[in-house]
Amino acid sequence: MPSLKDLKNRISSVKNTRKITKAMQMVAAAKLRRAQEAAQDARPYTERFNAVMAGLAASVGDSATAPKLLAGTGKDDVQLLIVMTAERGLCGGFNSNIAKLARQKTTELLAQGKTVKILTVGKKGRDSIKRDLGEYFVGHVDLSEVKRLGYVNAQDIAKDVLGRFDMGEFDVATLFYAKFQNVVTQIPTAQQIIPAKFDTDAAEAVSSVVEYEPSEEAILADLLPRGVATQIFAGLLENAASEQGARMSAMDNATRNAGDMIDKLTIEYNRSRQAVITSELIEIISGAEAL
Repeated sequence: MPSLKDLKNRISSVKNTRKITKAMQMVAAAKLRRAQEAAQDARPYTERFNAVMAGLAASVGDSATAPKLLAGTGKDDVQLLIVMTAERGLCGGFNSNIAKLARQKTTELLAQGKTVKILTVGKKGRDSIKRDLGEYFVGHVDLSEVKRLGYVNAQDIAKDVLGRFDMGEFDVATLFYAKFQNVVTQIPTAQQIIPAKFDTDAAEAVSSVVEYEPSEEAILADLLPRGVATQIFAGLLENAASEQGARMSAMDNATRNAGDMIDKLTIEYNRSRQAVITSELIEIISGAEAL
């Protein structure tokens, strides 16, 4: 049974921990608002951009002049998985859920006899899957020094990916990130970005009312690389909002758990203190009677 001093020290330690988790919760709440606004503001542009691209892709179809980023290499033997996670932890299951989805996809592809290559963005995802899938790593993007995400960060990642595609290093690229829904819900998502895939309904809506000049092929050749960067940037923004939402929820749970632990330790401390006092009183009374 722990002594009164041990219990008192433990209560003090848990109280200090609760102060830290409460402060982290408040910081995450402040960052969440900005990150959520950025992610939500980017969605209309991304959706409209994809709709226009879908219309162009539908017009081009499977013609021989279709850009390589749209038509692909004609095979899917080599798969590049771009796993985007956070640079920091203490955000619940945010990082592990994305890593789990990437791990499942890798297992499926390997079972089909495909060659898998993994490009990680964010060290937490890299650390999470390094033990099981480290042999498939081909690159890493470190964003730990980036104070605020910008389109230029997505452009750098897209430039790396497009360079690998032009060199023939892979056939299909899939992006892994967490789509922000609300503070307690972040949905791990896998999205193919090379070759480009678009919603057919959006394609029909746009292609029926828009005429393009110059040719659709020429416009696609210019817009498809931007589309890759746009998808990556949207994923980064969704990830940033999801990370702060997950951290806020995790720190709130940690604060509540610390409070419950303090209550239990306080009860245990009071009971132990009462037992010590009772024992001392018994000794005093026994001594008095002996006299």
